[in-house]
Amino acid sequence: MQRPVEYGRQGWLRVSALVVLGFLYVPILTMVVFSFNENPVIGLPLRGPTLDWYRAFIDNEDVLESIVNGAMVAAGCVCLGVGFGLPAAIALDRHEFPGKAFFRRVVLLPIVLPGVITGVALLNFLVLVSIPLSLWTIVLGVGTALICITVTEVFARLQQLGRSQEEAAENLGATPAEVFFRVTLPNISTALWGSALITYAIAFDELAVTYLLTGRDNTLPMALWSMLRREATPEINAIATTVFAASAVVLVAGLWLSRGRGEQVQS
Repeated sequence: MQRPVEYGRQGWLRVSALVVLGFLYVPILTMVVFSFNENPVIGLPLRGPTLDWYRAFIDNEDVLESIVNGAMVAAGCVCLGVGFGLPAAIALDRHEFPGKAFFRRVVLLPIVLPGVITGVALLNFLVLVSIPLSLWTIVLGVGTALICITVTEVFARLQQLGRSQEEAAENLGATPAEVFFRVTLPNISTALWGSALITYAIAFDELAVTYLLTGRDNTLPMALWSMLRREATPEINAIATTVFAASAVVLVAGLWLSRGRGEQVQS
């Protein structure tokens, strides 16, 4: 009597999962299909496959410039996130200090809060200290919010590894710098690379904070927003499809690295 009930539950779970996946990914699949549609209007009928919209995307200098700007911003966010997130994760794992439990929770706050709130708060601060808006202010805003990715990923890897290898290296006479560069860093390298790739992918696509903190230079989300306000053409589908494919590759690589086992140092 139990098996039919279990099979029935599994069936409903599978149907529910398919419905959710369909709701999430059918619109993306539709976007990909229409990016190859010869019809100059986004919509039916499908007139046949073409690469004209991808050629128009490649010839669009404003979009290409926004992609370069977005890549620079994302790279800056990675530097900020890794530069502050790595020592923070090591401090959380290796040391005891007042407010440690509170810090572990509050470090996640910037990414949990809506981007509009983070953007408005930073905009008020930048205006208060008279810092002009530019790509650097976007790096400051987005990168600060994404520090928590490096902190959580590296901290989890350090908790998994323990201290035995570091203690063995110290007993053999290794200096703190040698322990870090020859033992700790190789063991957390995949988590560090994974968090960097995830940070890059999220920072490149960020819109809410970018909209509030940008100056005269646009990133790709801002360029797409401007194009959509003027006229929606299949060129936008081509751009979005390219960005989606690139972001998916980066995210999958980042998640694979961050969830993988760290390389063990051979004794």
